[in-house]
Amino acid sequence: MNRSFVTACASALVVSLSLSACATFDGSANVYSASQAQRESTVRFGTVESVRAVTIDASNGQPGVLGAIGGGLLGGVAGSAIGGGRGSLLTGIIGGLAGAVAGNEVQNHFEQKHGVEITVRLDDGSLRAVTQRAEGAAFYPGERVRMLSTGGVTRVTA
Repeated sequence: MNRSFVTACASALVVSLSLSACATFDGSANVYSASQAQRESTVRFGTVESVRAVTIDASNGQPGVLGAIGGGLLGGVAGSAIGGGRGSLLTGIIGGLAGAVAGNEVQNHFEQKHGVEITVRLDDGSLRAVTQRAEGAAFYPGERVRMLSTGGVTRVTA
C-alpha cells in the first residue's frame, strides 16, 4: 500500500473527527451559552400539565456524513491490508462500505439525547410546550415550575 495514501487517509480521518467534535448541541435547561450569560430573562410561572419522553437529534435530521467518511476511510484502509492484488482492492472496497455504514451509525448514536416535552399551563391560562434534555429532577403533572425565556430560548426549571 502506498505510504502517501495511508497518510492522506489518516489526515482525513483526523480532520473529520475534529469537525464532528465541533457540532455539539446540549439542549439542557442547565447549560447556558456564553451569549446567554448575563442576559435578562422573562420569568413566567405555571403548572405542569403533561410530560412526554422524546429524543433530541443534534444533527437536525441530517445524515452523519463525517462519521460515514471516517468509518469508510478506516474500513477501506483496514480492508485493503487483507489479501493481495485484486483481493486487496475488493476487501478494501468492502471494508470501506462496511466502515461507512458503521461510522454513520456511531455518529447518529452520539447525536441523539434523551429529552422531555413539558406542557405548562401558565398562570394566565395559556398553554406552552418546551422540549429540553432530560436530566436531573423529573417534572410531574401538577408541579409548579418557572419558564425562563431569553433571546428565543425557553427553559423549564423547578
